[in-house]
Amino acid sequence: GVVRELRERIESIRRDIEKAEREYDLNRAAELKHGTLPQLEAELREREKALENGHAGPKILREEVTEEEISEIVSRWTGIPVTRLLEGEKEKLLQLDEVLHRRVVGQDEAVELVADAVLRARSGIKDPRRPIGSFIFLGPTGVGKTELAKTLAESLFDSEENLIRLDMSEYMEKHSVSRMVGAPPGYVGYDEGGQLTEAVRRRPYSVILFDEIEKAHPDVFNILLQILDDGRITDSQGHLVNFKNTVVIMTSNIGAQYLLEGITSDGQIRESARTQVMDELRRAFRPEFLNRVDDVVLFKPLQQEEIRRIVRLLASSLEERLKDRNISLEITDAGVDLIAREGYDAVYGARPLKRFMVRRIETPIARMIISGEAAEGSRIVVDERGGALSLSASGL
Repeated sequence: GVVRELRERIESIRRDIEKAEREYDLNRAAELKHGTLPQLEAELREREKALENGHAGPKILREEVTEEEISEIVSRWTGIPVTRLLEGEKEKLLQLDEVLHRRVVGQDEAVELVADAVLRARSGIKDPRRPIGSFIFLGPTGVGKTELAKTLAESLFDSEENLIRLDMSEYMEKHSVSRMVGAPPGYVGYDEGGQLTEAVRRRPYSVILFDEIEKAHPDVFNILLQILDDGRITDSQGHLVNFKNTVVIMTSNIGAQYLLEGITSDGQIRESARTQVMDELRRAFRPEFLNRVDDVVLFKPLQQEEIRRIVRLLASSLEERLKDRNISLEITDAGVDLIAREGYDAVYGARPLKRFMVRRIETPIARMIISGEAAEGSRIVVDERGGALSLSASGL
């Protein structure tokens, strides 16, 4: 465009001025500096003003890129989240506790421990070579261990995609451990790199989740000791992979039976249950491994009120999806109570709630939409009638 040409001419004139000054052609330098250059700069300002005010006719391409767009591209190349490039982390860190609480229900102690550890690391108090934080999450299934890891990835690093998840039941054999850091030279898969090291090299800012850590082969713990101690490991191809911008989380169901039974009437973990869980943990893992972990975080079984809050969270996600079709959804308090009662399982935690809502609410709503019973502008009410869920649609 014209603006680009003007900028190029200005650059060219500046080079000519420098050349004239070097050759002591002072008349030429003065003519360019005080005559031609100011004219071109004034014209450029006018053109840019016209562009801003939209008087330059239809634009196919913008003349300037914004800071956000540059950050977006650099972020794509480097794997560093956009917000880390654009703004200081202070605001994000101070609000971390609140953000985690919004999605992780009923685990106040766990959320606070994790948020505090991240705060300590980011304030510079902690050893900068080690990962941002390392935690063992202990508790029954379906109480929010993985959800907290996902929420941490999203709030710290902008996206749930920055969660690297490794299922330790796949690393029970000695030979499978090489898959983590890559096969040795001469073996099949040497060129591919390791599942852990490659993932961290591509996304250096991430939450790494080692699921069911108690199932891992002892050699996995040797790799973990290196990560937790030095914040780096060398892969099979000799590349040094840095873990200092990662959060390492290991989950386990060790001692879950004590947590299920050892809850006080107001939903707190009894001291005796804590002691039993920690004793079980010390029997299962080597002391040098446990000493390198920042915190052991205990997750408690969910109470009825907390399960109702999870139902509300799941319902709000469904409401958002229905808004696209201009359909509103309301679940009455009686409906929420029934879903919380029938959908929750003490052994499996909140996981069956999702399945229950898909089967008993989402599928009937889908039928209503397909049959035309619920059209655009409809309002769907989910209520309890005679001990069962009832769905009714009405026009707005």
